Amino acid sequence: MSISKELLEILACPKCKGDVILDEEKDRLICKNCKIYYEIKDGIPIMLIEEAKPLEDL
Repeated sequence: MSISKELLEILACPKCKGDVILDEEKDRLICKNCKIYYEIKDGIPIMLIEEAKPLEDL
């Protein structure tokens, strides 16, 4: 399930307030500044800092 373009434009990383990038292949939102990602479960982005996971492929 994908996130709408409009929603993606207003979402920001809760940690640094920077832009997030949609990774549709792995259902996650990536913050390149923090080198973390937020999972998308059932079409809902889990944008909690404590739920973020380290991004290892950047």
